[in-house]
Amino acid sequence: MKITPAEVTALFLSIKVALFSLVIMFPPGLLIGWLLAKRTFPGKSFLNTLVMCPLVLPPIVSGYLLLILLGKHGIIGGFIYETFGIEIVFSQLAVIIAVSIISFPLLVRGIVTGMESVPLELENAARTLGASPLKVFWTITFPLAHRGIIGGTILGFSKSLGEFGATIMVAGNIPGKTQTMALAIFSAVHLGEDASVYRLVFISTLVAFIALWLTERFTLR
Repeated sequence: MKITPAEVTALFLSIKVALFSLVIMFPPGLLIGWLLAKRTFPGKSFLNTLVMCPLVLPPIVSGYLLLILLGKHGIIGGFIYETFGIEIVFSQLAVIIAVSIISFPLLVRGIVTGMESVPLELENAARTLGASPLKVFWTITFPLAHRGIIGGTILGFSKSLGEFGATIMVAGNIPGKTQTMALAIFSAVHLGEDASVYRLVFISTLVAFIALWLTERFTLR
């Protein structure tokens, strides 16, 4: 199975985007996951609903909303374009933003699940002994929740690799620039390039299988 340079480019772009997305998602995901799992506050239900929205919205709708926000005439995109001369849409930055938004709920859900499994009694005992909230988090909550955190991270990463709908709306399908693996498959199907489709589908399926296997291994053992 010989992979063409264009397919290699799409594969490495997908991996690069997924890694950047993970770096962007993890800090806020960890904070929001902790808040949803360990704290009670006004608006908690709304925050949870807002975070989980991309899971139930059609990706194409999420992409359209991002296009409205990030376009040259959008609230965010317009300000950035007028201030810095940077156009977000149809760029790799747009791809990273799109996959981050779509993958974020999976990351948060894994973190919440992991942190909810940590016994509250242990955290309270540490506080009673004088540990600060930050020390409790890093020495008790985070280590004991590591399975859920790792599982959510892997699922978020694998979702980023395969995102399609939002990406094509806000970043287009530009070979060598914004064409990820999923978009390369889409293009190959439309062009009737069956051999390329088979290769890309095989690689995507293999990556998905490995991601699920790793998730099961880290969360169920």
